Amino acid sequence: MKEGKIVLGVLAGLAAGAVLGILLAPDKGSNTRKKITGKGSKYMDDIKEKLNDVYHSILDKSDSLVDNGEEMVNKAKSKTEDFRKTVHNATS
Repeated sequence: MKEGKIVLGVLAGLAAGAVLGILLAPDKGSNTRKKITGKGSKYMDDIKEKLNDVYHSILDKSDSLVDNGEEMVNKAKSKTEDFRKTVHNATS
């Protein structure tokens, strides 16, 4: 999750710098607005892509945790069953 915050912070900083650069550059207002709109769309697409990457990374990690948990439960069940059989055989 920390990497997602860093990526978003970097993208936000880049977007702010690009907008400020366009606003401070000498150009007609209509051209400036077109540039801002174009840059904004590009940065939104980049942000969506990064968020999607972070989302899939979290899904992969959660799937891995579930798989590991299931494996641990199965091992515990097996050991419990083995122990139960040992105790049953010892008392019979």
